[in-house]
Amino acid sequence: MDISIFPDKAVKPSETDLEPCLGANSYAHWKKIRDYVISQYPNATEEWNYPGKKYGWSFRIKDKKRAILYFLPRDQHFKVAFIFGKKAMDQVLKSDVSPEIKTDLKNARAYAEGRGIRIDVTTEETLKDIERLVQIKLAH
Repeated sequence: MDISIFPDKAVKPSETDLEPCLGANSYAHWKKIRDYVISQYPNATEEWNYPGKKYGWSFRIKDKKRAILYFLPRDQHFKVAFIFGKKAMDQVLKSDVSPEIKTDLKNARAYAEGRGIRIDVTTEETLKDIERLVQIKLAH
């Protein structure tokens, strides 16, 4: 089951909870992505979110009215999730992000707000793709 390592609604995670749960390498990736998003959109707001018992706690960075991306903490790693509307999706498909991400996005179920993808963050190459996706998200 793909659920947050922070499942208890009564215990909101904190920054100090992250590193031991994610591991040093994954925590460093988390910080790089977070810092990158804030560098691109300094007025962003950050918040822990509990959408329900089925998912547990996640962390999101938002602009004024929408989420830029979600961090999904797992045991010794994490995922990043995006939701792309039609214009942004078209831009992702034309971009230089990995073919796997493009395939996942094309195959994602379409909802009113767009198509969502989740990306396991494991390598430096993944970080570059995520930076590009953040740029696209902010442009659309």
